Amino acid sequence: MPSARDWIERLGLAPHPEGGHFRETYRSAERVEAAALPARFGGPRRLSTAIYFLLEGHQVSALHRIKSDEVWHFYDGAPLTLFLILPTGDAREVMMGRDAERGEVFQAVMPAGSWYGAAVNDPDSYALVGGTVAPGFDFADFELAERHSLLALYPEHRALIERLTA
Repeated sequence: MPSARDWIERLGLAPHPEGGHFRETYRSAERVEAAALPARFGGPRRLSTAIYFLLEGHQVSALHRIKSDEVWHFYDGAPLTLFLILPTGDAREVMMGRDAERGEVFQAVMPAGSWYGAAVNDPDSYALVGGTVAPGFDFADFELAERHSLLALYPEHRALIERLTA
């Protein structure tokens, strides 16, 4: 099995602000004009974007949110757990991986406006996943969680928030 470093080099991945490494692999040539999008976007967006994302076992994907839905796809490595805090305040976990008998899935949807992050289930391994966003991702739509603000909103999720924020 290739190592995390092998994938980072082979795929040309760079550090991501939320943790891990990524590379955009697709950005639609077409776009949706602002008038056709919900007001939360504040401008036009590409129809869709996609990335590779690699998270090493000693890293976490910090809690963050975007203004679009994001579909995660599992490719290689150890199982990965996605942690979500939905806009309703409910929390849930989704385990991605190859073992359907253990409840692992190949795809998972992160609903727009949800806080989400991830951790590899084996600290000595990595997970290679992908993300597809529609309307397409724009860093103007990306927000890293601020620990104190999130704790004030969701004190019942203290352990999760402290684990996945700085």
